[in-house]
Amino acid sequence: MDLLPKLLLVDDEERFRDTLAKRLKETGYEVSGASSGMEALDKLAAEKFDIVVLDIQMPGLSGIETLSEIRSKHVGIEVIMLTGHGDVSSAVEGMRLGAYDYLMKPCEYEYLVVKIQEAFKVKWERDERLRKAEKRELLDKMEKNIRF
Repeated sequence: MDLLPKLLLVDDEERFRDTLAKRLKETGYEVSGASSGMEALDKLAAEKFDIVVLDIQMPGLSGIETLSEIRSKHVGIEVIMLTGHGDVSSAVEGMRLGAYDYLMKPCEYEYLVVKIQEAFKVKWERDERLRKAEKRELLDKMEKNIRF
C-alpha cells in the first residue's frame, strides 16, 4: 500500500488551513480545503476523499455536527478531529461518533502525517475486505446461475 490518501482539510482559520494544505501537498498528498462544515459536506458530495482532517471549533456547523453528517452519508471516510481549545470532551464525543482520532492544535506536523497514514491504512484494509466480499458474492451468484 504505497498510495497516498486524498485529503479534505476543514478549518475556519484560513491561514492555518492554507499553511497545512501547502505542507501536505509538498509531502505528496492531494489536498482540498474547506472553511466550514457546510462547505466540507458539499465537497464530500461532489468528490471522493479518503481522509477528512476536521476542526472541532467552527462557527455555523460545528466539527461534531459535521462529523455526524459525514458518518451518516459517507461511511467509508476516516476523520481525524483537530481541536485548539483543549476541548477534550468534544474530542471524546467525536471518537464516540466514529472519528479515527483527535489531535490538539497545534500538533507536530510529522505526528499528523503518521495519524493520516494510520487512518488511511484502516480505510484501505476495510475497503479491501469489502472488495473481496463483493467479489465472493458475485462469484456465488454466477455459480448459482450456472447450476440452473
